[in-house]
Amino acid sequence: MSITVVFFLGLFVALIGVIPPGLLNMTAARISLKEGAGRGIMFSTGVSIIVFIQTYIAAIFARYLSNRPDIVEILQRVAFVIFVLITIYFLVLASKQGEKKIDKEVRSKHGRLLHGMLLSALNVFPIPYQAYMTITLSSFGWMNFEKTSIVTYVTGASMGTFVMLYFYIFFFDKIKDKKITSQKSMNYSIGIITGIVALVTLINILKEL
Repeated sequence: MSITVVFFLGLFVALIGVIPPGLLNMTAARISLKEGAGRGIMFSTGVSIIVFIQTYIAAIFARYLSNRPDIVEILQRVAFVIFVLITIYFLVLASKQGEKKIDKEVRSKHGRLLHGMLLSALNVFPIPYQAYMTITLSSFGWMNFEKTSIVTYVTGASMGTFVMLYFYIFFFDKIKDKKITSQKSMNYSIGIITGIVALVTLINILKEL
């Protein structure tokens, strides 16, 4: 598989994971609004550095699991059930939840790079998410676990995270009063995305039958 394709796969997978309004992207937008785009970009850079490390760890873990097809098969079924349950939970929760105002308070103006790295390090979701996605992509033959492929994918994932944070920074003013920033809409977004991942998981399971 071309490294260009692998790069864009990593970028796309990361974009999907960061699309729903959450702690990292909303913090980047708030910092930009309060302190300027430069500080928001510094925060986003810190986040992307940690995402690079987390995705690399996930890919190495996935490479190990790829040599244990019995474990991968079990994990696929468990992941499918988990993603379905998460989808149902967030869609049901969103249908019952009222609108909430977004807290505009930000932290210190200093050390936004480290601030981004710290918050990103506390968010461990990218590791299992990327581990599963790399195994899935590998099973479809879209990437392999050679060093060049892994580094290319990881770089794409880091860039994808930065691109989405960059989007939030420069377009938050246009969407901040829209429903997309509400907690209810966030839950719907997460539910839809996990539903898509669950569908991909199901397709992969059926492919192995």
